This record gives sequence, C-alpha cells and structure tokens, in this order.
Amino acid sequence: MDASSNGRRVQVLDGPLGTELLARGVPTPLPGWSAHALETHPEIVGEIHGAYALAGASLHTTNTFRTRAALFPETWSELVRSAVRLARCAVPAQHTVAGSIAPLLDCYRPDLSPADSDPLATRAAHFELATALVQAGCDALLCETFPHLGEGLLAVDAALEAAQGRDLEVWISFTPGYEADLLTPDQVALGAREAVARGARAALVNCVPAARARAYVEALCDADLGVPLGCYANAGAPDERMGWTSAADAPERYAEVAATWLAAGASWIGGCCGTGPAHTAALVARNA
Repeated sequence: MDASSNGRRVQVLDGPLGTELLARGVPTPLPGWSAHALETHPEIVGEIHGAYALAGASLHTTNTFRTRAALFPETWSELVRSAVRLARCAVPAQHTVAGSIAPLLDCYRPDLSPADSDPLATRAAHFELATALVQAGCDALLCETFPHLGEGLLAVDAALEAAQGRDLEVWISFTPGYEADLLTPDQVALGAREAVARGARAALVNCVPAARARAYVEALCDADLGVPLGCYANAGAPDERMGWTSAADAPERYAEVAATWLAAGASWIGGCCGTGPAHTAALVARNA
C-alpha cells in the first residue's frame, strides 16, 4: 500500500530476499547467492514476497539479483521467469513488480566492475537480463546496488532499450556500501542526475547503513531531479553466520530513521540487508 507523510504520498518498497532467506534457514551460497533459492526453496521465496505484501509494501522486487547467464548458463532464463512468477503470484494484482538488475560482479567492489575495460560487453549483459525481465512480465526495471556510477548508467541504458515501446519505467539505485565508503553523497547525486537525464524515472540509494543514509537522501533531494527519490537501507550489523543481525526493537528504530529521509524530501522508502517484513510494517504504521 501507499502510505502518507504530512499529506505527501509515500511509496513503501519491500525488503531484501537474500538476508531474509538466510533468516529462514535457506542456504544462499556464493556466487549465486539468493538465486539458488529459486531452485531449492521456491515456496519460501513466494512466502517472503507475500509477507512483504501483508506488511504493507506495494512495490516488490524480483529475486533476480544473481540470475545471470554467467552464473547459471543452462537455467538462468527459467530462473528469471520463475522469479517474476513467484513475485506476481504472491502479491495483489495492483501491486508493482520490479525486475532487479544488479552489478555483474560484486556490489561492494566497484574496482571489479568491467564497465571501464569493456563497456559494450557490460551493457550487453545487462540488456540480456533486462530483456528477459521484460518478457517475463515485470512492471518496471530496477537497476540497483551499483557502487560504480559508470556500470549503473550502462545498466540504465540497457534497461531503457529493453523497455522501449512498453509502458514500463526504469529506476536507478546506487550504493555507497555497508560502510558508506564507496561513493560520496555528491557522487550518488551526480550518478542519479545523469541516469534521470538518460530516462530513469526514479532515483534511490540503497545498501547503506540506515544511520548514514540521510546525507545521501539530502544530496539526491538537493539535486532537484524531478522524479521520485528514495532510500532502502541496511539495518543491524554484518555477521559471518547469517549476514546481518539486529536488535528486537530494530523495526521501530529503523522507521524512526526513515522518517528523517521523508523529512529531507524522499517519497520512496523500504529496506535492504538485515531488514524484514517487520521493518516494512513499521514503515507503513508510522506513515499511515
């Protein structure tokens, strides 16, 4: 559902699949990570989508963060179709299902991005996934968790080409990383400005510690981009066993922090690593 804040409509996004799968005991080995659950535990992927919908989210992201041909050469296209189908079947028909397009390699290692050494192949790989997501029936394409501005923009270009001629928006979300040291607020704003100039219809920041996110949101809002702006941040702290841990009162504290993003001018809020349906519910409750 949409929530409201001081008379302004607020779009509530869902939360992560990866850390929520771990929290439910589903193995997510690298490098395929959460994509393995499409093969091993599809029913739990669907349950998680449904849980976010019940919590009040109305924008849902497919479990396609790692469904790449390079990782699953024989099955990647079926995994994409399965991911979209699981999301679509688990949420109300009026909700938005956005196809997730992530960096080709590590979302915390911009130095590994092939965007500088081989931009044509990088764009082609993003176009391959974007096209599959469009064909599977997504309502939008979300290029997310990009720590490398150039690769994020190549993904936006590829997604826009795949969506050409369809009533389907492309969104961008950059990440400064879980220690907020990969991109500065000004760099995120710069990348967002260029993405919007190319045709992106929303700009966000994600996978940043919630306590460090406001500076990034303020930079996006100060850029006056003319599109919805938002944030979906991390909660808790990294943990070797299950990825992220958080305190019992984390959902309420997360919603309090997210309120500062809305005060800064954001209109889309959600959760990333370490959050879950309880965080989504807290966001909705605070802004109802």
